[in-house]
Amino acid sequence: MTAVHLKSLSKVYPQSSVGAVRDLSLEVKSGELVALLGPSGCGKTTTLKMIAGLHEPSSGDVMFDHRSVTRIPSEHRGVAMVFQKPLLFPYMTIGDNVGFGLKMRGTKRAEIATRIQQMLELVRLPGLEMRRPKQLSGGQEQRVSLARALIIEPQVLLLDEPLSQLDANLRIEMRELILRIQRQLGITTICVTHDQEEAVMLADRIALMFDGVLQQYDTPKGFYERPGTERVARFFGGLNFIQGRKEGDRFSSPIGTFAVSGLDFPDGPGQLTIRPEAIVLNQQGPNGVQGVVKNSMYLGTQTRYSISVGDIELQAFADTSLQFQNADSVSLVLPKERLWVVPSAERSRQ
Repeated sequence: MTAVHLKSLSKVYPQSSVGAVRDLSLEVKSGELVALLGPSGCGKTTTLKMIAGLHEPSSGDVMFDHRSVTRIPSEHRGVAMVFQKPLLFPYMTIGDNVGFGLKMRGTKRAEIATRIQQMLELVRLPGLEMRRPKQLSGGQEQRVSLARALIIEPQVLLLDEPLSQLDANLRIEMRELILRIQRQLGITTICVTHDQEEAVMLADRIALMFDGVLQQYDTPKGFYERPGTERVARFFGGLNFIQGRKEGDRFSSPIGTFAVSGLDFPDGPGQLTIRPEAIVLNQQGPNGVQGVVKNSMYLGTQTRYSISVGDIELQAFADTSLQFQNADSVSLVLPKERLWVVPSAERSRQ
């Protein structure tokens, strides 16, 4: 297994004054699955291609197990890449597609045949060696691409939006397959995605990028419970932000003073944030406030309520067993262990 270390990696394309990737440093541990996450144009795929050797960095270094591979050609890096589109050879059988990498290496025919069967079993497509790509579904084609990448036993597996072309049910199926294979083989894997849910389901850690810059590198739980900024919190579904001031283990705001705990945020102005699902409705207790229901949205297993507390509107989820009407008075509890403080908008821009 191989650890990947990116050191101050940057990429500036010709005729561009702003770097597609700027001073990116992160470490992917051996056997870890890391997601490069962010909106379109944030530098995710550029980063992946620099790791693969398909793009040369403008500055910085790509290291495998503390050894620089920046000047090593792509075909000699020990990486395999699965692209957004399967890119199978249409004139070849599925078996020939899967075994192509071994054939290029001069592996003996009998060994290639055995490895093809093993890889097709691994991706749950046994017995399809003689079919052609046009005879497969989109999900099957992507499985073949994965088998073709894995058959050469790469040190690092790179996945570039591998599920974006699939419908919802196939995406779920492929996520489970990728995760099972990655855990089974223990292969260091880096996956590019713009889908926050996909990153959370797949990754041990997530590198969130905006505008070519790494914003936060953390576990999925860390992004939900300890976002670094308001923008990061909003990307992960954060909706509630209350301006105020932190002093010790207290946060003073226009709607009251709240107890907070376990925060590294320095004393001073900031924004208190809490996820909608963390707010407890129809109960009273510490960190409690009163509000008025403004509107609601039925979501099947839950209802999302917009609740005015003074001049601030909070979003909260409740089980459908709780039913509130517009203009109902409702009590809310903001548990201190679910509260987090991020910089104010003005401070974030400095």
